[in-house]
Amino acid sequence: MFSQEESKQLKQEFWTSFGKSFPRKWLLYHTKIKGFSFKFQFDNKQAAVVLDLEDDLENRITYWEKLQSLETILKTDFLPDAIFEEAYFLENGKEISRVSVVLDQKVSIHNKNTWQDVMLFFNEHMALFEAFFYEYEDFIKA
Repeated sequence: MFSQEESKQLKQEFWTSFGKSFPRKWLLYHTKIKGFSFKFQFDNKQAAVVLDLEDDLENRITYWEKLQSLETILKTDFLPDAIFEEAYFLENGKEISRVSVVLDQKVSIHNKNTWQDVMLFFNEHMALFEAFFYEYEDFIKA
């Protein structure tokens, strides 16, 4: 087991290393759509690239319906393993909608031997997620 401080240090080391290994400006929260953001997630159980819809219910439904109408394109042309979850609950109990791609191998932010695989996964899959967004941005925002 790791102490909180050791865990915090490892997480910081991972994200610093990722930023140095793949130095680019990711889209993430800069979609210009309220509550519509891309995120990297990595903990002691899994790694994922996610698109979260966290706005009020009305806007969430609007953007969720647009994403659903693009689901086949996203899965065919960009991310075949994308998982669509209309109702996803965060650890704090908040309900959001989420599209995610999960790395299907055992990884842990506490295991440096898995970091390279996670970094490559993040780089490849977030780039594909961003390409999808930029291709269909006008439709999503309309």
